[in-house]
Amino acid sequence: MFDGIELHTVSYDHPDAVRLNDEVQIEYRQRYQGEGDATRLDPAMFEPPRGRYLLAYDPAGLPLASGSWRSQEKNDWGYSDGDAEIKRMYVIPGARGRGLARRILAELEADARAAGRTRMVLETGDQQPEAIALYLSSGYEMCPKFGYYREYENSRCMAKPLRP
Repeated sequence: MFDGIELHTVSYDHPDAVRLNDEVQIEYRQRYQGEGDATRLDPAMFEPPRGRYLLAYDPAGLPLASGSWRSQEKNDWGYSDGDAEIKRMYVIPGARGRGLARRILAELEADARAAGRTRMVLETGDQQPEAIALYLSSGYEMCPKFGYYREYENSRCMAKPLRP
């Protein structure tokens, strides 16, 4: 199923991560009429053990997908103590339908759990039905809105307890 696909931890500012981030921003602008994701992110947010940034590579070394998590604690943006927030889940169009997003998501959940996080949270949008379907089928449920887009009508926030 994964045909030699390997997951590698990289920094948020790794060239391959930057390239996939640029691609997902183009997709966001297409789906949301010109708006990319304006959430402020810093490479330090994804450094273990307070986060992790993953890339999936094919056997030839081509980056196919990304996903990450970062620690959050209770604050005015609606997060709770022990949260791990999913960011930058993306699979290039030519690699979709192969289970890469589900594989990355499972790895991120396991890593956040091992780091002592108690709940995985994420924000997506109503123009990303594939993402919503992935998260629902992976045990996530809609939750009160949080984060940068918490006041946007098309924002969808989801959460899943990370049980030991």
